[in-house]
Amino acid sequence: MPNRRILSLWFPRLAAERLMRDARGLEAGPLAVVAEQANLQAITALNAAAEGAGLYVGQPVRDAHAMCAGLVTRARNAPAEAAFLTALRRWAGKFSPWVAEEPPDGLVIDLSGCAHLFGGEAALVQVVADDCTDLGLTVRLGIADTLGAAWALARYAGQGAAPARSGDAVDQEARATRSRAAKRRHWTKGGAAPQVVTAGGGARIAPPGQCHGALSPLPVAALRLEGQVTEQLGRLGLRRIGDLLGQPRAALARRFGRGLVLRLDQAMGSAPEPVSPARATAHFAARMTLPEPIGLRDDLMAAIDRILPVLCARLEAKGRGARELRLEAHRTDQAAQVVQAGLARPSHDPQRIRPLLELKLDGIDAGFGIDMLRIAAVRTEPVHARTVAGHAEAARVVRDRLAGNTALDDLIGKLGARIGLEAITRRHPASSHIPEKSAQTLAAAWSDPAPDWPAPPVPRPLLLWPPEPVTAPDGPAVPGAFRWRGRDWRLAQATGPERIAPEWWLDDPNWRSGVRDYWVVVTEQGDRLWLFYGHGGALSSGWFCQGSFA
Repeated sequence: MPNRRILSLWFPRLAAERLMRDARGLEAGPLAVVAEQANLQAITALNAAAEGAGLYVGQPVRDAHAMCAGLVTRARNAPAEAAFLTALRRWAGKFSPWVAEEPPDGLVIDLSGCAHLFGGEAALVQVVADDCTDLGLTVRLGIADTLGAAWALARYAGQGAAPARSGDAVDQEARATRSRAAKRRHWTKGGAAPQVVTAGGGARIAPPGQCHGALSPLPVAALRLEGQVTEQLGRLGLRRIGDLLGQPRAALARRFGRGLVLRLDQAMGSAPEPVSPARATAHFAARMTLPEPIGLRDDLMAAIDRILPVLCARLEAKGRGARELRLEAHRTDQAAQVVQAGLARPSHDPQRIRPLLELKLDGIDAGFGIDMLRIAAVRTEPVHARTVAGHAEAARVVRDRLAGNTALDDLIGKLGARIGLEAITRRHPASSHIPEKSAQTLAAAWSDPAPDWPAPPVPRPLLLWPPEPVTAPDGPAVPGAFRWRGRDWRLAQATGPERIAPEWWLDDPNWRSGVRDYWVVVTEQGDRLWLFYGHGGALSSGWFCQGSFA
């Protein structure tokens, strides 16, 4: 694209300045963000005061404290930094709809056809710099025809190529050699490079069609190469991008790989590198502004009946179902009453959502009147259509049954509106041979009923409790009489044993008694108990009671 213009934004102090914006007890002084790198606490970001003290990114924290006694350190929070960068991406949408993130601290904006809306590129850069100053952020910018060139100008404009300390640097050569090098210092292959315009805030703007000259004086690290490739190029004397432009491409590819040639072509515009903006987040909400304030329950339900079908139609069009809804009632005194309702299963059916919102109206204080209602789907999930194969009549019956089998979900939703969805649970089978671990408790709203329960090899008791000691002779034979819970019991019948071994890969404190032999014991009093004999392990052997049959 001949008129393509790319703006690259780099926030070199993003992590530190994010913490300063939060102002969590931080004073105006040196601040460093640290993280664990190769079993070493290293600096990942600094503020201006810390950089002024001579600290640098990648420096060990112990060395930084030795150089700056007043340094304040904070642990890196990568998710918070990513969320902050996403917020900056939304802010950058005012300049162009084509904005993409460059983690961890950069943005890329396609300005094609947008710069004239701000009075030109220089004026747009000034607006960006002023906004970042108001946000308390340090920014460096670059504008060029390609993404690679804009990235390089934002991060390396004005920097010279650092010499490689390999023993053959100019300042390490003989005096006569250094004098000859001084004579050719200002020689540039291909003539003088086009001027790179400097805008406010440290930005660099390359004129259209002048990427070659704008990038030539920059170091090869501006091509987004790996550190190892940059070092190899420096040892060969190829320290500037201009040194690579005159080299044969085939030789560069054989020596350093195709990645170097690709980055060079992307920076010069020979290879495409599009800007892929993030997909806009789908928001599902509907509102209604009332001509006169209302406060009666019937009036609120009438308004909900008007806007709820609109919201459900938008959800259905996107194949989504609401799991959590928020009802906002905005009053005439500028206050807002907010209530939330959850569903046991995602749905876009207004008849299933309406009763849940009706239950929540008791928590709304109308005050002097409500003049606006808004319903938003806070959490949504995909709703997949069911396809039933088989005989036509059987398929219709199954389809009708599946479509009408929502009574349990509606009941869970109504109970959850009163006591909370987290308080409603259901039992599911678990894959374990340990009796107390054969089932697990799940939230009913976020789980499906178990299709079937696997049958145990022998019947299990209806009631289970932690093992309780039984006073009986220490031996594997079933005792004819024993004492348990302060009472004397006599044996009438015993069935067993069922041997259950502990999970050897886990150190379960409840199973330190070793291998167990379980017996179903019927006493003369008519009780059916579940007793076991622990053969001993970390604990001594003995008899215990763990359950009771109905």
